[in-house]
Amino acid sequence: MTNDLPKRARVVIVGGGVIGCSVAYHLTKMGWNDIVLLERKQLTSGTTWHAAGLVGQLRQSINMTQLARYTGDLYRGLEAETGQATGYRQCGSLSLATTPGRMEELKRNASMAKVFGLPVNVVGPQEIHSLYPLANLSDVIGGIHIPSDGYANAVDITQALAKGARSRGALIVQDLKVTAIHHSAGRVTGVQTERGRIDADYVVLCGGMWTRDLAAGIGVTVPLHACEHYYVLFQDVAGLKPDMPVLRDYDHCSYFKYDAGKLLVGAFEPHARPWGANGIPDDFSFGEIAGDFSHFEPVLLDAMRRIPALEQAGIQKFFCGPESFTPDVRYHLGESTELANCFVAAGLNSIGLQSAGGIGKVVSEWIRDGHPPVDLWEVDVRRNMPFQINRKYLRARVSESLGLLYATHWPFRQYETARGVRKSTLHDRLAAAGACFGEAFGWERPNWYAPAGVTPRYAYSYGRQNWFEHSAKEHRTVRSGVGLFDQSSFAKFRLEGADAARVLNRVCGNDIDVAPGKMIYTQWLNDRGGIEADLTVTRLSDTAFLIVGGAETESKDFQWLRRHIEPAHHCVLTNVTSGMGVLSVMGPRSRELLQSLSPDDLSDAAFPFATSRVIELGYALVRASRITFVGELGWELYVPTEFMQGVYDELIGAGERYGLLHAGYHALNSLRIEKAYRHWGHDITDEDTPLEAGLGFAIKWDKPGGFIGREALLRQKQSGCLQRLVQFKLKSPDPLLYHNEPVWLDRHLVGFIRSGMYAHTLGAAVGLGYVTAPNGGVVESVGPDDYEIEVAGARWPATASLRPLYDPKSERIKS
Repeated sequence: MTNDLPKRARVVIVGGGVIGCSVAYHLTKMGWNDIVLLERKQLTSGTTWHAAGLVGQLRQSINMTQLARYTGDLYRGLEAETGQATGYRQCGSLSLATTPGRMEELKRNASMAKVFGLPVNVVGPQEIHSLYPLANLSDVIGGIHIPSDGYANAVDITQALAKGARSRGALIVQDLKVTAIHHSAGRVTGVQTERGRIDADYVVLCGGMWTRDLAAGIGVTVPLHACEHYYVLFQDVAGLKPDMPVLRDYDHCSYFKYDAGKLLVGAFEPHARPWGANGIPDDFSFGEIAGDFSHFEPVLLDAMRRIPALEQAGIQKFFCGPESFTPDVRYHLGESTELANCFVAAGLNSIGLQSAGGIGKVVSEWIRDGHPPVDLWEVDVRRNMPFQINRKYLRARVSESLGLLYATHWPFRQYETARGVRKSTLHDRLAAAGACFGEAFGWERPNWYAPAGVTPRYAYSYGRQNWFEHSAKEHRTVRSGVGLFDQSSFAKFRLEGADAARVLNRVCGNDIDVAPGKMIYTQWLNDRGGIEADLTVTRLSDTAFLIVGGAETESKDFQWLRRHIEPAHHCVLTNVTSGMGVLSVMGPRSRELLQSLSPDDLSDAAFPFATSRVIELGYALVRASRITFVGELGWELYVPTEFMQGVYDELIGAGERYGLLHAGYHALNSLRIEKAYRHWGHDITDEDTPLEAGLGFAIKWDKPGGFIGREALLRQKQSGCLQRLVQFKLKSPDPLLYHNEPVWLDRHLVGFIRSGMYAHTLGAAVGLGYVTAPNGGVVESVGPDDYEIEVAGARWPATASLRPLYDPKSERIKS
C-alpha cells in the first residue's frame, strides 16, 4: 500500500466515532485545515454505529444543557450544509414522573431551562396522553415536554460531520491503528501508526472505550470502562406513529423511540454488567456482545406495562453492545494534566450523540484558544485522580454509573460502589462516633453524624432529609461552642527552593512574599482574570511554602503550578497530601480547648488571625494555622499522619469539658455559605474574576513583578463588572436551594444560583449567584428586596446582599 500519510499535521485525532468526527468538523470550520483523523477500523465501528440516536437537550446542569442544545441546532442544519442525510427528526420528548421526588426533579429542571431560553413545559397526565396515547399512565403524576428534542441516525450524523470536515481540508484515514503516542519534555509530539509516524502540535484522544488504555500508556489519566447496554426493537406495534415524541420512563429505567416503523425500547438499569475487563479484542468492529436476556427482562416487563401494545407486538431484534462509562457519569474533555497539548474527548456514558456537536465545538475552541470557552469543570479531564484508572475500581463503579443516568438525582446522593478507596487515619474512630460518610474524589468523608440510636444512613428527598436536624445541631454548636472537622482530604503541596517566592508571587493574585509564619488567602488567575484556583499559601521559611487547596482540584492545581515553574527556576514542587492529616477545631470556645492541651500561647495578641506556627499538642508537634472556612474563631491543625490518632484522642478527651461536637461536611457547607465564603467550581470558576466575585480584597495590584491576569483585571476595574456575586436569603424558611435556581428581577431573568444550602443561624435557605443588569450594563449595586428565586416553578422573595449576611465585618473570626 502506498504510504499517503503526511509527515506532519497541526492536529491528529485518534478515533472515528461521532465525537472524533465532530472535533474534525469544528476544527476545520474555524479555519484549521491541517487536520488528520485516524480510525483503527471504519468510521462509527466502535460504539457509535449502534447508538439509539436520541437527541435530548435538557441535562442536569446549565453548561451541559448548552452543549446539548447547540448539538440539536447543529443537526437541524447539517444535512442542508453537507448534502449527507442525517435522519434527524424533531419530534419532541416526554419525560414521565411516577413519584413526587421525580416530579420535583423535573420541575426544577424545567425552571433551570428558563435560564437559557429552552422551552420546557410541565405537563399532567391528560396532556401526556394527548401526546403519547399508547402509554399506560395509571401511575403517572406528571412530566415535562420538550418540543425541540428529537432523534437522528448516529451513523449518518457521523458521516455528515466527516464529509463537512473533508470538504474543508481534513484528511480522514480508516483501517489504520495508532500504536503509540509520542511525547517529549511534558508535551505531546505526535503519533505512531502501523504505516509510520505523524508529528503533530496537538493530539486528541477520541477513542471511546479504548481511550483508557491508550491514555494510560502515556501516563494520562482517563478513567472509563465499558458496560453492556441493551435495547429491543419491536415490530407491528399497534397505534405507533412516526410523529410520536421520544418517551422516557425514568422511574422504570427505560426509553421509547420510533425507529423506521418499529419501536425501540432501551434501558439504563440500576446494576449494569461491566464488559471488556481483560481488554477489548483487536478485531472488535461493528460488534455485538452476547448479553443476558434475563438481566434485561425486568426492564422489558415494565416497558410492556407502560406500553401495553408491546404485549401483542413481535421482537425483531434483541441487542446488546458495549458503551463506555465514567466513575462520576460525566464526560472527559479537555487538555490532560500530564501532557501539554494532549486533549481528550471520551467517556460519553451512552449519550455522546446528544452532545457530540457541542463537544466538538468546545474542544476545538479549547485547542485554538488555549483555554476552555466556557466553564467546563464538571467534565474537565483534569478533575480525575490517578487511582481512578485502577481496573478493579472501574469495574465496581461503572456497574452503578450506567443506572445513574436515569436514577433520581437526589441532592447529596452518595455513590454505593467502589467505596473505601481513600480514608483518613481517623476513619474508624469517626465511624464509631456516628459518622455517615460520603465519597468525594475517592475520599471517605464524614458528611454528618448520627446520634446514639440513629442509623447513619441517608434517606433521600428534595425536602429536609433525615440528617437535617443532626447537621443543624453541628452547625449551631460551631456557632456557639466548638466543633471538630476532619479535613484530611485537603490537597497539600510544598514548594521549596531559592525561587519559590518569585514563582508563587507571579501565580498568586495576592502578595505571598511575607514573613515566615504568615498565611495568605489568594487566587490563581488565568490571563483573562478568571479564577483557576482558590487556596491558602503559608510561608514556612524564606525558601519553603505550604499550599492548601480543595480535594476536588488536587490534580489540576498541582499541574497548574508545575507548568508555571520554568526549567531555570530553582525550586521543587511536591504533593504532600497523603503525608498530613488535618483537624479543624472551630468555634468561639476553640481557643479554650486548644489552650488546655498546649503550652504555647494561643491568645489573640500572641497568635493573631492568619498566623501559622508549630505548637505542641499531646505528644505531637502540630502546625496550627489560625484560619477558617466557617466564619468563627478557629484553627486548622496539620498533623503528620502517624500522629493523627493521638492528637484526635487528646482533643476528644479534653473536649467534653467544652462541649466539643463532631461536625461533618454538610455543616461545613451550611456554615460557609451563611458567611458567603466562595467555593471553587460552583461560586467561582475560570470564567469569573475576583472583582465579580467580591474578592478584590485578595488582590495586590502593585506588588513587584505583577501577577498573571493583572492586565485583564485592570481593564475590568476601569470598565466595571457586568455581573456580581450576590448572597440571597429566602424570606420564607420553607423552600430549599441547591443550585441552578433562576434569579428574577421583576420580569427579567438576571442570573441563577450557583450553590445553595439551608443556613441554620439565618433561619432560611441561602444561595450564592451572579446577577446581571436587565439592560446588560454594569452592576454597581443590588436592591435588598428586589429579587425572587424560582424553585420548581414557584417564585420566592429573597433578601439580597453583596456583603455577608452573617457577621459582615468578620469580627468573630478575629476575636
